[in-house]
Amino acid sequence: MKAVILAAGVSRRLYPVTYDMPKCLIKVGEKSIIDHQLDSLKQSEINNVTIVVGYHRETLIDHLETNHPSMDFKFIINHHYFETNTAYSLQLCDRIIRGNQFILLNADVLYPHELLNRLINSSYNSVLAVDAKPCGKEEVKVIEGDNQRLVAIGKDLIEDNCLGEFIGVAKLSNDFSNTFFNSLDKLIKAGGKSDYFEAAMHPILVDHAVYYENVSDLPCIEIDFVEDLENARDLVKSDLFKK
Repeated sequence: MKAVILAAGVSRRLYPVTYDMPKCLIKVGEKSIIDHQLDSLKQSEINNVTIVVGYHRETLIDHLETNHPSMDFKFIINHHYFETNTAYSLQLCDRIIRGNQFILLNADVLYPHELLNRLINSSYNSVLAVDAKPCGKEEVKVIEGDNQRLVAIGKDLIEDNCLGEFIGVAKLSNDFSNTFFNSLDKLIKAGGKSDYFEAAMHPILVDHAVYYENVSDLPCIEIDFVEDLENARDLVKSDLFKK
C-alpha cells in the first residue's frame, strides 16, 4: 500500500511559529508531527510515501531524507502553495497514485498508531477517520447515512446534521482512487485550485461508497491554531503514543 502526505501549505494561522518552517516540522512531544506520522506508517510496513511539498520545502526534504533513510520518498512540488489548497496538491499526485489503494494524510494531524491500524484493518475498502463530536464552522464535517456510510463531507454543512469531524486520515480503494482523481481534475479545471480535496470527494459519495471509523476514543487532533498545538502537546502524553 502507498501513502500520500499533503505538506505544501503555509500555515499562516500558526505564525510566528511557522515563519521559518513548515507546520509539520513543529515538535509535539519528542518528535515533529510528520515524524509521528512516518513512524506510524513504518509500523504498518508502508514505506512508499509520496509527499507534496511547497512552503520551506528544502528544509522539509532535508529533514525527511536525513531522519527516515529507509523510506521510499517521492517528492512532488506544489510551486503555487501560497494560492492553492489541498485539492490542487493532491491532484498533482495523479500520475503516481491514480488506480492505487492508498493512505491519505494531511501533514498536520497528530494521531496514535492505533488510528492507522483501525483504518488499514477496516472491512471497508474506503474509510475515513472521524471524530464523532459537535463541530463548529472551521472543521471539515461529515454526515452519515446507513451502516456507517457517509453521504456528505465539507466545511459548509449544517452543523446540527453532522456526525463529527473528518480529521484528515483516510484509506481509499483503487477503484475509488480513479473516480476521485477524475473529480479532482474537474474541480481544478472549474477553478477550484483553492478548495480542499473534500470538495472533490463530496459529489461522488452518492455513487461510490465511503465509510467511517469512529476514532473519538483516541487522542488525535488536526493542528490549525495555537490552541490546537497546545492540546496536541497534552494528547501526545498518552500511553498510546509510546507503542
